Amino acid sequence: MRIILAFLLTTGLLPGQSRPVPASAASDAGGANLPMQKIGPNDLIAVSVHGAPELTRTVRVGSEGGIRLPMLRQRVRAEGVLPGELETLIAEALTAEQILVDPVVTVTVVEYVSRPITVGGAVRRPLTFQAYGTVTLMDALARAEGLGQDAGPEILVSRAQTGENGRLNTLVQRIAVKALIDAADPELNVRLYGGEEIRVPEAGKVFVVGNVKKPGAYPVQDVSDTTVLKILALAEGLMPFAAKQAFIYRREAGTVSKNEIPIELQKIIERRSPDVHLEASDILYIPDNKGRRMTVTTLERIAGFGTATASGLLIWRR
Repeated sequence: MRIILAFLLTTGLLPGQSRPVPASAASDAGGANLPMQKIGPNDLIAVSVHGAPELTRTVRVGSEGGIRLPMLRQRVRAEGVLPGELETLIAEALTAEQILVDPVVTVTVVEYVSRPITVGGAVRRPLTFQAYGTVTLMDALARAEGLGQDAGPEILVSRAQTGENGRLNTLVQRIAVKALIDAADPELNVRLYGGEEIRVPEAGKVFVVGNVKKPGAYPVQDVSDTTVLKILALAEGLMPFAAKQAFIYRREAGTVSKNEIPIELQKIIERRSPDVHLEASDILYIPDNKGRRMTVTTLERIAGFGTATASGLLIWRR
């Protein structure tokens, strides 16, 4: 009897019943139709079965990838299929278990949560969002409001990939910032499908101390382009009594000790010696020329003494 009643409902033979097109059935579930892509675990979908309100509902895909509907003994596999394909699978299950004859099923996606993309590190606004439709690396960086001031020269894109043994392996792709943004290389603007983690490491720093106008830590965006003269320009130049010789303190690989590397600073400034490259974590120390400072101080005192004597304002102090 139930089969006959279902047949009459779905074929529109009862008075006042009409069989609508599948597109109108989407409004019964009340779900928003997001960009069509394969469904994943924990996604929220709306299932609408025309003429069967007991089957029309919003359901979340289980962690194992299936959904359960009333009166169906078996779960329906939803993971890895498009909404249109899931409509067919649900209709076949309803027909196979003799619940409805020729059912009209509509599936819309209310919320995707199975395709997260995480952007973190030296960006202006770290965030996690879902990969709706076509998403590229530049799209993800734009959502994060761009790179921060301390961003390093590389962007790391991590993906989980199933290996031959069935285990999940993490693959990391390194993308140069200059090639992606400055050179606009389209091959580096990789497409993101969800599940990726984008990290922007902070740039290494060079530390400048001593007789410079603006001591501090300066980021190293490009190791090949970071030199003593460039760092001095960022530090706004030397103070009047800077020594002719400076020192670079560089940590040895795998140790905590530092090497002291003397450099002829005056010769570099006068272009009589080649500029010296600096590495991340280097300390550039520019000492004080004590002999010159003492000489200038003595001359200033003598000049001040002579000026005071000539003006008749000499004050004798014991």
